[in-house]
Amino acid sequence: MSESGSEGEVAREVERRRTFAIISHPDAGKTTLTEKLLLYGGAVREAGAVRGQRAARHATSDWLELEQQRGISVSSSALYFDYAGKRVNILDTPGHRDFSEDTYRTLMAADSAVMLMDAAKGVEDQTRKLFQVCRLRRIPIFTFVNKMDRYGRDALDLMSEIEEILGIDAVPADWPIGAGADFRGVYDRIRQRVLLYSGGEHGTTRVDEQVIEGAIDEPQVREVLGRDYDDLAENLELIEGAGATLNPEAVRAGEQTPMFFGSALTNYAVEPFLERFLEMAPCPDGRVSDQGKIDPVAQPFSGFVFKIQANMDPDHRDRVAFLRVCSGRFAKGETTRHVRTGKSLRLMNSTLIMGNDRHEVDTAYPGDVVGLFDPGLFRIGDTVSDQGDFAYAGIPSFSPESFMRVELAAVLKRKSLEKGLAQLVQEGAVQSFQAIETSSASWILGAMGPLQFEVMRHRLKGEYRVDLQLTAMPFKLARWPQGDFDPDIFRFAERIMVVKDAQDRFAILAHNQWDLQRAIERNEGLVLSETADPELFEAAR
Repeated sequence: MSESGSEGEVAREVERRRTFAIISHPDAGKTTLTEKLLLYGGAVREAGAVRGQRAARHATSDWLELEQQRGISVSSSALYFDYAGKRVNILDTPGHRDFSEDTYRTLMAADSAVMLMDAAKGVEDQTRKLFQVCRLRRIPIFTFVNKMDRYGRDALDLMSEIEEILGIDAVPADWPIGAGADFRGVYDRIRQRVLLYSGGEHGTTRVDEQVIEGAIDEPQVREVLGRDYDDLAENLELIEGAGATLNPEAVRAGEQTPMFFGSALTNYAVEPFLERFLEMAPCPDGRVSDQGKIDPVAQPFSGFVFKIQANMDPDHRDRVAFLRVCSGRFAKGETTRHVRTGKSLRLMNSTLIMGNDRHEVDTAYPGDVVGLFDPGLFRIGDTVSDQGDFAYAGIPSFSPESFMRVELAAVLKRKSLEKGLAQLVQEGAVQSFQAIETSSASWILGAMGPLQFEVMRHRLKGEYRVDLQLTAMPFKLARWPQGDFDPDIFRFAERIMVVKDAQDRFAILAHNQWDLQRAIERNEGLVLSETADPELFEAAR
């Protein structure tokens, strides 16, 4: 496949691509920011809001019916647009902790991340957890402090909190002018200019921007800022005195996070953030495989599956594998290799994904996300490669924290249930287990939180016409034994259950960490892992 495109062509396309994920705590405005980036990228004419009272439609990235009903993101989505000569690929992720495993899988496909913070709340729990995942991946992190149009915390306090809690140097790329109802714009520290905003129709259209060139001590800057000048000048002096200077190499190494301030709701300072981010964010680099790093330009086509989604088109009951292109040139209709099975694979029915919209694609390059029609061949983490002799580091499964037993007696459509559950497990929406002490078929389902079960029920009813009844179980964590394991050691345990997961691997379910620790102390040589695939987790780092 690589013969159909020269290395020079691939190199040019790689250089202009930026593939990133947006991470945040729920309600920080992540989907709103995504929608505004699409607006400025020309991908939409009018930005939607998930629960916007004046919006005539829902956000492009939140396309599932339940997302539109609840006003939250429950599934990752891929979006793209072109801006200033760059191809921008956005991987929008759920903010709710119950869907953090889906977010982790999506971060595996990103080259950088935008960490979104609520100006009034600062660093929140879920932000901290997702930040640590990004640190493990060693990808650059950019910070956008959102909701500056509402009264929040002092910007200097937020800067200090990022450094103290997250352990990364926060360096402002710009600084807010005013706050709350008086938020007018930002001062661009790098280009030394004032950016003031006005207009915009309820945040659904582009705003007017006034640019005043000049350093902070120049007369025209003082004149235009008026009452806001003294506070701005004082804060900038403090920042300069602290030696807060952006270093591109430190940013790419994950040692610095550039800070930007703005309001995704009103569109204030969104476009300068986009411009600066695209200048500083990295293009696709070599990805780790079991044969070392794979050069995105020199190697023939390859990629890996990081997400599977069924029934994106309810009328056709289809199944789509989200493939991150990692090297070479993807070409529709060409033949490649499915590494896990060793089978040849013809790349037909390939699409670029835009929320739930799909557009036929003939070619794609490293950094792009391609949707492949999946007849049931793919699993999350699968590698496809023209060379066929290497595999990218897979994507591990983590311990659920909430467990439910399926009440089979209450199910009228057993075959539909089996089909639906198998699909949801393959998507990674839930994990399934089966108790080894029972001979009859039964399911124990595991998820990160109760909201995942609500989504599962909703989808089973809407997509498979199955009304699912579940009974809560007392377990709060799962662990996977490593090495030789004898399940009989827990035969009479009251607070631990031995099960097998969907890959027929032993696992134990425990009520809490104390029960787990006691089991380890009582059984010499027992080694337990928090992930089903600890070697994949280490390789992914």
